[in-house]
Amino acid sequence: MASLIKGNASEHATHDDANLLVNEAVGVPAGIGADARARRADAFDRWLGGLLPRRDGVALVAVGGLGRRQCAPYGDLDLVLLHAGAPGMDDLAASLWYPIWDAGLRLDHSVRTVAEALSVAQDDVKVALGLLDARFVAGDLALADTLVRTAADHWRRTAVRRLPALREITTSRWRAHGELAFLLEGDLKEAAGGLRDVGMLRAIAAAGVTDALRPAVRAAHLRLLDTRDALHTQVGRRVDRLVAQERDGVAARLDLTDGDALLRRVAGDARTVSHALDDAWRAADRLRSGRRRGGDVRPTRRPVARDVVEHDGELVLARTAIGARPDASLSLRVAAAAATTGLPIARATCEWLAAYCPPLPSPWPAEARAALVTLLGAGPGLLPAWETCDRYGLVDGWLPEWTRTRSLPQHNPVHRYTLDRHLVQTAYEASRHTREVDRPDLLLLGALLHDIGKGLPGDHSAVGAPLAEAVAARIGLPEPEAALIGTLVRLHLLLPDVATRRDLSDPVTIARVAEQVGDTTTLDLLHALVRADAAATGPAAWSDWKGRLIAELVARVRTALDTGALPAPPAPDPALVAGPLPVVHLTAERVAVAAADRRGLLATVAGCLALHRLEVLAADASTVDGRALVECRVQPRYGLPPDPVALAADLSRAVAGDVSVTQRLRGRALAARGSGAAPRVVWHREAATGAVLLELRAADAAGLLYRVTRALDEAGAQVRAARIATLGGDVVDAFYLVGGWPPDAERARLEAAVLAAV
Repeated sequence: MASLIKGNASEHATHDDANLLVNEAVGVPAGIGADARARRADAFDRWLGGLLPRRDGVALVAVGGLGRRQCAPYGDLDLVLLHAGAPGMDDLAASLWYPIWDAGLRLDHSVRTVAEALSVAQDDVKVALGLLDARFVAGDLALADTLVRTAADHWRRTAVRRLPALREITTSRWRAHGELAFLLEGDLKEAAGGLRDVGMLRAIAAAGVTDALRPAVRAAHLRLLDTRDALHTQVGRRVDRLVAQERDGVAARLDLTDGDALLRRVAGDARTVSHALDDAWRAADRLRSGRRRGGDVRPTRRPVARDVVEHDGELVLARTAIGARPDASLSLRVAAAAATTGLPIARATCEWLAAYCPPLPSPWPAEARAALVTLLGAGPGLLPAWETCDRYGLVDGWLPEWTRTRSLPQHNPVHRYTLDRHLVQTAYEASRHTREVDRPDLLLLGALLHDIGKGLPGDHSAVGAPLAEAVAARIGLPEPEAALIGTLVRLHLLLPDVATRRDLSDPVTIARVAEQVGDTTTLDLLHALVRADAAATGPAAWSDWKGRLIAELVARVRTALDTGALPAPPAPDPALVAGPLPVVHLTAERVAVAAADRRGLLATVAGCLALHRLEVLAADASTVDGRALVECRVQPRYGLPPDPVALAADLSRAVAGDVSVTQRLRGRALAARGSGAAPRVVWHREAATGAVLLELRAADAAGLLYRVTRALDEAGAQVRAARIATLGGDVVDAFYLVGGWPPDAERARLEAAVLAAV
């Protein structure tokens, strides 16, 4: 059989191609689901059994997926050749492993006696866990049973003292892979709440610490296995990360409506696993602390808040809180106590609150509102406390709108979390800025509700504002404060959009922002909310450059609100208006050029910067005493700065009209063209002083600014300034065109020129 498989596999076939061949040759069935996994395990058992010659004192034992009979379509084989000390094991192992390798299968293998296997397990907790999945495949059944029984017994006797080391390994893995429930492209195996964590639950259950594998966990585990089967089948190779481009195909294989439905199902299952593992770790901790105290010493009870008591490391209800009519704010007060103390809420307490805590009246009592603010402002304790309450349905009782946001994907690539986690994460990040604003409570509530409109038709800021205002009113805020929450939601993108897409030196820009914001209290709240939102979104949502732009905008708007003064036009750089031409000044973030006044100078400078792999973030062009001045804020496109000597030389030649540089620019511009989503041009009237605004929304590409500014120049438009905002793979570029509002025909002509250049 092995030779047949080897003959069918091309020398150049990949491991996954060979895996497919061995599946076909051995009769390993494809398919998704528990039955398909069991049939794959049976087929591998038959094939591997045929590879092992009959010999006393030798057994082939499977661990990993084959040991559990949960073989994925493109999984590995994890095998142990077990022997009783007989000679010739190296040759026997080679006769086993080489046919498997020749078939192109991935193989993790070892050759050991029972004593050696147990010794390694004693030193390595990962090996000890692996042996819990050990299963006889072929050979000496009694020898294999000896290993399986002894390993399980040894784990039961030593697990309690070994679990801390296992927990440390698990926590390190979580830090590396994140939380599956909230990631848009999570690893089904390694992320928190994934398949690896089910293995942790199996180990804890095998130790007899707690009933870790409850029916809900078993069901979640089967669905996660089905998802991995579908992902392997969809991609055609072993892969555990559920990336965005595969979601719809995987969902179709699982008979789900779309990728979003799949992501929400995975999130729910991951939450079930994570919550069960948290409970299991705490049960292990209680067992260990109980042994240290001695079996007859009862754990102490310590009051931590009204109606809330710490008992054995968990929060439970005080006896006086349990009555025929519990306080409606009790669940919020328990959550706030958990967040501020960092202690978990006991499972029985969560179940009691979910079953017996009455709904909150509308408007909320002051005590409930205060508990919510305390919860949101608790810092790191907010995230686990909120997640626990959400798992037991308490959050839905506080905020019925939460059901729609739960596990909702955010398809913008800058986002790393699902919508619900992003909202809670933003509140956590906002807690870092509460001392900078007059109303920290409104900042925290605004952070929690700022994206509440996502998932509904229309602009989520506009759609979400009345929803957030209604929530604020139900919570019990006075009408002016509820209206301010609505304003924060409606304007939460105003500062970053204006800072990155508009000319901050233009009085019209500042006046419009000041008019929309209205007062400095709102301005400070928006500034703090912007920073919290960006931190919760992901690293691509923020940069030092963006932070400086927003801070500059806030300072100018504050001055306008306080004094009514609008910014004066910036004075030209004195170094550019004196001395022989051309003038080139370079810093790490700024490129400034002065040359003889001529058309197309901005396009030439932009193209030269693109040749040297510099991205232009902002560009300004002006004329002073017959000199054309171009100043650009830049950053390296790929992280490495260009050679300043070569850049300065090319700029000097280009602005002087050197034909060789111009030819290089045009050739590079043509080479950079590519396909993508259809670009769009949007015009803005009365958005600038002495200019109209042409906004281009298109796919990002090297040299795009050069192509567009050259097209506008050739069409007869004069570009005074440009602002470039990159959003994932797209850009929103704003061009200030000198002059009044063009006629319809002129706008159509300029728009056509820009779209042709893109």
